[in-house]
Amino acid sequence: MEWTTLLSTEKLAQEVLEPHYFEDYPINSFEKDYSKTVSSAVFRRLQDKTQVFPLDSSDFIRTRLTHSIEVSTIARQLGIMISKNTTRYRPKDIGDLEAENIPSVLLCAGLLHDLGNPPFGHFGETIIGAWFQRNLYVIEYKGRRLIDLLSDQMASDLVHFEGNAQALRILAKARHNSEINLSKAVISTLVKYPTDSLSFDKDAPDIKNHKLGYYFAESEPFFQISDTVGTKNEDGTINRHPLSYVLEAADDIAYSTADLEDAFKKELFTIDQFIHFFEDNLDRMSTKVSGTPDSYSQRLIDDLKEKRTGLPTQDSKAFKEWIIYTRRWLMHIAVYRFSRSYTDIMSGNYIGDLFHSTNHSKTMAILKKAMKEFVFDSPGILKLELSSETILTFLFDKFVQAALYYDYADEKFKPSKADTKYMSIFSDNYIQDYLVAKTGDEAMDLYLRLLMVTDFISGMTDSYARTLYRELSGIE
Repeated sequence: MEWTTLLSTEKLAQEVLEPHYFEDYPINSFEKDYSKTVSSAVFRRLQDKTQVFPLDSSDFIRTRLTHSIEVSTIARQLGIMISKNTTRYRPKDIGDLEAENIPSVLLCAGLLHDLGNPPFGHFGETIIGAWFQRNLYVIEYKGRRLIDLLSDQMASDLVHFEGNAQALRILAKARHNSEINLSKAVISTLVKYPTDSLSFDKDAPDIKNHKLGYYFAESEPFFQISDTVGTKNEDGTINRHPLSYVLEAADDIAYSTADLEDAFKKELFTIDQFIHFFEDNLDRMSTKVSGTPDSYSQRLIDDLKEKRTGLPTQDSKAFKEWIIYTRRWLMHIAVYRFSRSYTDIMSGNYIGDLFHSTNHSKTMAILKKAMKEFVFDSPGILKLELSSETILTFLFDKFVQAALYYDYADEKFKPSKADTKYMSIFSDNYIQDYLVAKTGDEAMDLYLRLLMVTDFISGMTDSYARTLYRELSGIE
């Protein structure tokens, strides 16, 4: 892989040429991508989507929007560190142009990385997949079960709904509408898992195969993008874009530090509990791996101990300072691993993440484990998950049934009056996307209608999904 193609500014859809006199005040393609992103409706909706904690009146709790801005900032800084570091490991083929464009691509990709996530956090993804897992075997279309009409990949796409693949789907629609028509370098960076729904394996040695990254419906634009940026191998397999590793690291750093800080502010744990948890897990990991303690991770937690004054009122300040310090170390380590593994990354042979076999691989593992220990079983999260299952299940029950015969009717099979009314409140944008994409093949168009419903519901904000559920169920 080479940066000349990896940083391609080519778009999926043709764009209207700007007046020639704009050339006197040049703005590069990636800066234009950034402008399109921040002014797009799909990006703005992230302000009303859950990151980890249920949305509440507190002004310090992060939403998908603020999380995305943090990931974008970290990703851009990592790009600068990679392209401008002064160590002997700095890649020699990254020149001035690449040093300018790499941070810009990461800036855009960071803003977009959660674009496809549904309302109510990651649990929303699980609910959508579980709904299709149950109902593809139950719901019938023209007397036949949906599972018997769809191809294996079509069915697998729905059962394994994934926010990463949904983000690509949103951006791929630029073929039909140009609301957010971005450079292929940015889109390729977003596809952290260049694998389809029949091939992914969460236990595979290569991290790029852990999740699906594109649906059958987006196969054509996905391979077109891969051809353009040069991530496609001669045997047809697709490599990760090198900057995908950096984007993933930025996401992991934000998740394991900023979200942990939110949890502390919500008083889900104390500093004493956290220190005990960190050291206990570090002892177990060190004994299991080498029999000796990890000095780098130990020094890091020792720093938190030193930052404490002994006054509980100062704990919040101490923890915040420690989070900032820890984030800087994790960024340093991620850049170190990218630079040291650069040859393998550029040849498509690197299979780990950017914390693998580094001085703080244990630190990252413990921080992620702390989120599970202190956060995901908290009452607020559990209530969110229970209510979101009720809301999303109701919406899928109603709108999938309404969309089955949306543009098809005969004496025997046709929409009911209720189905027609449900479709009348369906977002017109998604209907137009479907009408443009439909092929005339019955199974493919059925699949596209099911994706149309998934687009509609997964694109909702938390508030809109909750309000629509209450209105349609007669609660208000």
